[in-house]
Amino acid sequence: MANKHAIVFGASGVCGWAVTSCLLNGYPSPDAFQSVTAVTNRPLECEDALWPKSDKLDLVTGVDLLTPDRASLKEEMQRKMRYIEHITHVFFFAYTMDEDPEVEAYKNTLLLRNAISVIESLSNLKFVVLGTGGKVYGSHLPGFPHGNPLPLRETLPRISSAPNLFYYHQVDALRDMCAGKVWTWCEIRPDLVVGFVPHNNFYCLAQVLATYLSLYASLNGPGAQVPFPGGEKSWTSLSQDSSQDVIAKASIYASLHPERSSQESFNVADDATPWSWSNRWPIICSYFGLQGVGPTSKARGPQPSEYLADHVDDWRSLEIIKGLQPGRVIKSETHALHAHAMMTLADQDRQMDLSKCYRLMGDAKTAIGIKESWWKAFDRFREARIIP
Repeated sequence: MANKHAIVFGASGVCGWAVTSCLLNGYPSPDAFQSVTAVTNRPLECEDALWPKSDKLDLVTGVDLLTPDRASLKEEMQRKMRYIEHITHVFFFAYTMDEDPEVEAYKNTLLLRNAISVIESLSNLKFVVLGTGGKVYGSHLPGFPHGNPLPLRETLPRISSAPNLFYYHQVDALRDMCAGKVWTWCEIRPDLVVGFVPHNNFYCLAQVLATYLSLYASLNGPGAQVPFPGGEKSWTSLSQDSSQDVIAKASIYASLHPERSSQESFNVADDATPWSWSNRWPIICSYFGLQGVGPTSKARGPQPSEYLADHVDDWRSLEIIKGLQPGRVIKSETHALHAHAMMTLADQDRQMDLSKCYRLMGDAKTAIGIKESWWKAFDRFREARIIP
């Protein structure tokens, strides 16, 4: 077996964390990759990441891919990374948010171009996995351009009314950069990503719900009812969760089979059958000893991010009593819109067709249920002492 060395950009994010974890835990086999370089911008300690101890791991922090000076970035990466000259596979899940779509497209394309340009100049690059998402289908846009007919398939055209959707720019950049080269790439498209993160990340819905429901249980007692935050339409609309482990395994598998995945896009989710929040909410709440109930005209549930912001002092008391990591709930509603959007504003069916990914993976495909997906994420937050 030829030596394979992986580098994961955005390794402290939900998807990047899981790719790193799966590789270090020997997926798809213990000898599939000889090293794993995990790259983050923010500081991160191995013990906080919950990754297994491994001589294969090279954790590199403080790398700012947005630098305009690519030469200095190249020098920094060459100096910091033990296996830089051996890298063969890139897993790119780095992201920076900007409210201006044009600026967001510019920044995220620059992140990608900088990373790939440096890696290909120093290593033996063979494959790049780009993580995008369900927004590529416009489910976040007014009128949901691809909402009829469903399910959503990878063959759907780009949305002409959203030219600055940064995923389009990133895919075009990869197609341009690999022309005439020995390396190739593929795109992985999850929808609602479910998983653990070691840092504060308000785009991680599982983190928001884990802290919210832990605090709700502490203040209201075991068995308390928790009304769903959204309305009737969001309670019954159909979509698919994408567990971080399922995304990671699909990404790794695709990278190892370029003869079938090269320059292709793949929807990735936990199961081909879509679920509604009426399926999810009771299962999610039961992890915390609570009863998750649907919305009513008189009892719509609190918005999780607002509830946390309003009860910061209660959470800090819980941190002390339970010996939790500090600073996971702050008196701010920054990025609260993500949780609100996923549970309240997203009130249309948006299920994806998974047949292309299933054809790619064959017997290696993974399908899991709501409980396994969400409870595994909550278990990891508990192990990291982020929730009691």
